[in-house]
Amino acid sequence: MILSATLHEKSFGAKTLFKDTSFSIEDGEKVGLIGRNGEGKTTLFRILSGEDADFQGELQLGKGVHMVATRQEHHGFETQPVLEYILQDLPKFAQLKYILDTYPEMMGDNMRLINEYSNALEQFDSLGYYTIENEVQKVLDSFQLGDKISATLGELSGGQKRLIEVAKVMLSNAQLALIDEPTNHMDYVAKDKFLQWMSAANDAMIVISHDRDVLEKVDRILEVKDQKILNYKGNYTDYLRQNSTSTGSQMNEYELTQRRITNLKAKSIEYQRFKEKARDPGTIQRFKRLEQQTRDELAKLQAVEKPTFWVDRESVQDMGLKTGEQYQKYKAKNIRLHGVTGEEGYSRLLVDVRDLSLGYDAPLFKGVSFQIREGEVVELRGRNGAGKTTLVKTLLATVREQGFSAKVFDGVIDVDKKIRVGVYEQETASELLTMTLAAAIEHIFLSRGLSVGDTKVRQLMSDYLFTTGDANIPVGQLSGGQKARLQLIDMLADTPSLLVLDEPTNHLDLPSIEELEQALNNYSGAILYISHDTYFRKNLGGEVIQL
Repeated sequence: MILSATLHEKSFGAKTLFKDTSFSIEDGEKVGLIGRNGEGKTTLFRILSGEDADFQGELQLGKGVHMVATRQEHHGFETQPVLEYILQDLPKFAQLKYILDTYPEMMGDNMRLINEYSNALEQFDSLGYYTIENEVQKVLDSFQLGDKISATLGELSGGQKRLIEVAKVMLSNAQLALIDEPTNHMDYVAKDKFLQWMSAANDAMIVISHDRDVLEKVDRILEVKDQKILNYKGNYTDYLRQNSTSTGSQMNEYELTQRRITNLKAKSIEYQRFKEKARDPGTIQRFKRLEQQTRDELAKLQAVEKPTFWVDRESVQDMGLKTGEQYQKYKAKNIRLHGVTGEEGYSRLLVDVRDLSLGYDAPLFKGVSFQIREGEVVELRGRNGAGKTTLVKTLLATVREQGFSAKVFDGVIDVDKKIRVGVYEQETASELLTMTLAAAIEHIFLSRGLSVGDTKVRQLMSDYLFTTGDANIPVGQLSGGQKARLQLIDMLADTPSLLVLDEPTNHLDLPSIEELEQALNNYSGAILYISHDTYFRKNLGGEVIQL
């Protein structure tokens, strides 16, 4: 065992995230960490990495265990070059490098220093640090960041910083790695390389991810739910089977508890009446005691919060009629998507791209042709930098009759004049970041000339799983999952006839991804999407345009 954690209590504001729960990690074990947005996954990482000490509990890290973690924020590192940033977090690198650089000029005949220098030479070699800069370059090349090795972190985009963090972990040879959403912003080639490394690595790792390709590679899944950390042996497929079975048992137990509560309420009233009618002091005391016992048990059962029930839709279909109906009654609240049923109902041509060559100083791609009709699905596929986002931005600028920065070297883009487009983008619009959530939702509708009021804002917040308290939080302070749900509200505001989705599953939790997939499958409008989630691509399908 290299890590043991017991959390007696951890709260964030008024919300209790963890209560009397524990888990451990074995040497070399690959563990997936899942849970609904806002349940405390990132907080748990901050506790394990030592960034958050404000909790009641105990952590035990194995002797000599080096732990590395991906950072969410990079304040204070903005001026640091990428290569230096990666190297400084490698086990013993800074210490050994200092000895090798400084001791030759100062050790003289001092045998202690000579021995330290000799040991440092051996360790530096055994850790592979003589060739580490070449290894850094190779990993960055695979992520298409090879030209950024000398850049400072402040010059990188948010997505590039995330990839740098993953590269750092892959190179660290740490005994334990904490990795947060590693495949967000990766293209399919980079993702394949990461999955290969993950399968072959001897490191123990805990990976926060809702990427089902990643979760298929783990040995065990920990789920953060109802203030507990639940354990499931095996990968994602194993988790779905175990979760379905345990959820069925939990629903039966919950129903029995509710029946017991109903019976106890009736009994307490009955004992109270018997007590009031009785005249014998002994009888009065007996019914008083029975009434109090009943009320104590009732209070104890009523204090237990309703468990969270979620089962993937395929497992629900295998549950049988009775259990399936029971699940529909008790399942956890999920997002409710608005405006995704489509209204046109006929197959008119919305987008016509013919022999397109598009780029900047030079073409990013040439000879691309495709059409999108009402009800059709088209996937843009290609490596990062192949021109997918450039094509999407140029298409949107054409729809909005705006100028665009890319240059059309050849070919044409024609769009239907009456087309309404809903866009799901990787980054939240900058003008929304300083607004409160409620103000941002109102701004989204008013900017399109759509009516909106407090009642509609509250309804949308409820349908997309925001709490009343979230209304006054600045958008910039929302979690990645919350920002993703705001993006969905933005995309669907004016019931579009064409949806354009750029990596829509990034940051969404598993139930929300499934809800999105199901809603998109029921959508009768057209869809143009970019995704490196193979499960999402399989479920959505469509014609593939390779750039």
